[in-house]
Amino acid sequence: MILVLDLGNSRCKWAIDTVGLASSGALAYGSDFERELENGLGTLPRPQQVAAVCVAVPAHLQTLAQWVQGRWGITLQHVVTRAAQLGVTNTYKDPASLGADRWAALVATRARMSGAACVVDCGTALTIDALDQHGVYRGGVILPGLTMMRTALLRTQGVRDVLGHAGSTLALSTADGVAAGILFGLAGAIDRILDEQAALLNDKPQILITGGDAPLLLALLQHVVQSTPDLVLEGAALIARTEGSV
Repeated sequence: MILVLDLGNSRCKWAIDTVGLASSGALAYGSDFERELENGLGTLPRPQQVAAVCVAVPAHLQTLAQWVQGRWGITLQHVVTRAAQLGVTNTYKDPASLGADRWAALVATRARMSGAACVVDCGTALTIDALDQHGVYRGGVILPGLTMMRTALLRTQGVRDVLGHAGSTLALSTADGVAAGILFGLAGAIDRILDEQAALLNDKPQILITGGDAPLLLALLQHVVQSTPDLVLEGAALIARTEGSV
């Protein structure tokens, strides 16, 4: 049994892998992340391995490593980006600078399918990454996610911190206008970027969508997409099994 964790910017997701993800959940960082770990994971049976992807502040990874060592006597495996791994080739100029969460998602995508693919990860930041049919990472884009967009607009005079309804682009209040604008605007950007990536790949890639805001955007997209909520954790588990067996 492997415990895998995805330490994102906003929260920590986790899952148990027993050759396929089973139990899963999410933890807030809060003011005392160690207490959150104890309350959320302390009752789990002792895993054989614990592996984590981290794009959060380094202090959260350090807290997790210390807690895992203290609770189970296990050294935390830190999933990092490689130049090549499990059928995926990294073409970043500096391979290590590609986010480990994006790398794990690409590894999981390649394990799921052999053809060209695009991965839309809707987190605090939104990323859209492309793999060609040979598993070569061709690049991607990074956009502000829904919360970051909303926060930026709240700095504008006359826009108050009130949640609106995003049901229509013919909004009749400022709050609704902000909600609809960021949601429909980001969905439109995703569709446009996917079109551009498909043209550059000269292929018709399959599209996977993941991340906390994916359910909000999914229904608005014109492309056919496959919802994969735990894609980063899937990749982390695959990497952990491979590296743990070396």
